[in-house]
Amino acid sequence: MKPTIKDVAKLAGVSFKTVSRVINNEGTVGQELQDRVWKAVKQLNYRPNLSARGLRGAASSIGFIYDNPNSNYVIDMQKGILDECRKQGYELVIHPCDAANRSIVQEVQEMIDRSRVGGLVLTPPISENPEVLAAIGERNIKFVRVLSGAKAPDDLSPCIYIDDRNAAYAITDHLIKLGHRDIAFLGGDEEHQSSGERLAGYKAALEDNGIKYLAKRFLPGSYSFESGVERTRKLLTSKGENPTAIFACNDEIAAGTLFAARIEGIDVPRSLSIAGFEDSPFSRQAWPNLTTAAQPTSTIAQKAASLLIKSLRESKKVESEGFYPELIVRESSCPPPK
Repeated sequence: MKPTIKDVAKLAGVSFKTVSRVINNEGTVGQELQDRVWKAVKQLNYRPNLSARGLRGAASSIGFIYDNPNSNYVIDMQKGILDECRKQGYELVIHPCDAANRSIVQEVQEMIDRSRVGGLVLTPPISENPEVLAAIGERNIKFVRVLSGAKAPDDLSPCIYIDDRNAAYAITDHLIKLGHRDIAFLGGDEEHQSSGERLAGYKAALEDNGIKYLAKRFLPGSYSFESGVERTRKLLTSKGENPTAIFACNDEIAAGTLFAARIEGIDVPRSLSIAGFEDSPFSRQAWPNLTTAAQPTSTIAQKAASLLIKSLRESKKVESEGFYPELIVRESSCPPPK
């Protein structure tokens, strides 16, 4: 038989009304009792009745709002959030959008009103849009932001921040230590803060190793395979010497770079080293496998959902958490040709 609210109350040593107040986040129960109740809920694997909670006005679902062309990223985010929702007894409402749409603020407000979610997980560039964040605040909805940075930028909400800059520094430094002095950088979408953070890490590694940054070696673009192909072919067919290495702002771009190098008859890695970012399936399915920085998207998503649910259930401040992508060296990088 499924455990009941009375089973939880008995194990926690409290009344079933106290359990109800804790589960419905009524804010009238002390922290020590809350901890006992949630420990019993987890131990018994108790699942609240979502329809009953909805009638009482308690949050029974959270939302995930995103605008990202990378299907692997979106799938991993959904999986991580959904895993946590199932574990905690919440439903998930998924809302893809176009962050560049002029009516994005109104769209987000209408989504909140229509779905009646208790809180939101936001990813870039939505999580970095101050107008959207202000609109969510007006609805008095709690949210957690996933964003790029070495620390949380403010106390507006709990954040999962990802240290893209230092990870990009490590990738560039790895290429330099292999002997590369001419390294091109293929950026991502400008509206994503991660693109700027990764570029900053690339520039800092060049400077610390006494290598001058050349504007012609920075090619802006988007986080897509096609963009990687287009920019790499342009780079490799232009007049002048080709770079000996290319650092692509994500693995999808890097896979496009590898494809373009093959079209142009350039051997990877002996004539051209390539590095990506994120450790997505693109990095492992390409041949040679791509040197990259491991960014555990599903784990990040699950942690973001966990922080959000915790903020819905507890009255005390929920602290932000950081992730630090680590360098993974694979077959796509080696010393430059002599």
